[in-house]
Amino acid sequence: MSYESLSHSRWDCKYHVVFIPKGRKKQLYSKIRKFLGPVFRELIRQKECELVEGHMLVDHVHMMLQVPPKYAVAEVVGYLKGKSAIAVARQFSGRQRNFNGERFWARGYAVSTIGFEAEKVRKYIREQEELDKRNEHEDGRF
Repeated sequence: MSYESLSHSRWDCKYHVVFIPKGRKKQLYSKIRKFLGPVFRELIRQKECELVEGHMLVDHVHMMLQVPPKYAVAEVVGYLKGKSAIAVARQFSGRQRNFNGERFWARGYAVSTIGFEAEKVRKYIREQEELDKRNEHEDGRF
């Protein structure tokens, strides 16, 4: 196990995060799915976090994030969901200005801390993708 460091602390904070589109509709198809991967990577980088593992399945998103202790997990997930919803609306709805009322992601998310079983969680996320591939031929990695 390797620890990261801030000016006065050493840390290893990993979280398994899962969230879904509004109504759990199968909205994460082709163009939107391909578009969201780079968007999530850039947003995660902006929050000084690290994406350890991430897969976008047909109707939900699995991520293993390494979040520094100076950020709350709720803050990071809220940022990811909010900014990605704005990006999707701008890209696929033709909206270029600020707007209200666009809701791409459902309220809430599931999160669990990952201690020493990080490899088990990574394996679980990969297996979820394999189950999804049986129903679809796209690769959902990002």
